[in-house]
Amino acid sequence: MSEAVTRVALAEDGTLLREGLVGLLERLGFEVVAAVGDAQALIAAVEEHRPDLVVTDIRMPPGFSDEGLQAAVSLRQRIDGLPVVALSQYVERSYADELLDSCGGRAVGYLLKDRVVDVAEFAESLRTVARGGTVVDPEVVRQLLRRRDPLGRLTERELEVLGQLAEGHSNAAIAGRLFVSEAAVSKHVGNILTKLDLPPNDDHNRRVLAVLAYLRQPHSPS
Repeated sequence: MSEAVTRVALAEDGTLLREGLVGLLERLGFEVVAAVGDAQALIAAVEEHRPDLVVTDIRMPPGFSDEGLQAAVSLRQRIDGLPVVALSQYVERSYADELLDSCGGRAVGYLLKDRVVDVAEFAESLRTVARGGTVVDPEVVRQLLRRRDPLGRLTERELEVLGQLAEGHSNAAIAGRLFVSEAAVSKHVGNILTKLDLPPNDDHNRRVLAVLAYLRQPHSPS
């Protein structure tokens, strides 16, 4: 049985980019039920269409600060677990924190516009979030890593695996991307969790959430 088509509500204030995203999403097999240019229109569209996934810019009219983010957080409070992918021009740690805090960090994605270069990977990220998963751009993870002294315990390879894990990739996918065996990835993940004093867990998304929660917590220098 084929997978049901994911219904998407899109919010992007730039007309050309919005229309381009609509075309791209439709070519990738998504159904765009609404495409709007501001946060209030997004809230209205979601309430009307009840999409499976919201894809929104963070900075939108009228203030071009965090209107898109606040709309997404508000919608997730009204519709428990509503999957949301936020698209941002820059790494804004406070924005990532607020979005990840909503609904326990499940069914949420934070991607940087300029770093979306692989269309198939972008589509898979959207589907992962629509299924309840968590996907965070590795550059966001790198920004968090710079502030976390305990991560100095990790080897270079473990840091690579950590970045891939935060993107939402499975052990098998990480193995393929890093050209190592799946068993090696499993061992690295175990080492990462141990070194960061995180409990071992076989549930992939719980591992992602545990790592992200750790990265976002304040830590004293070792």
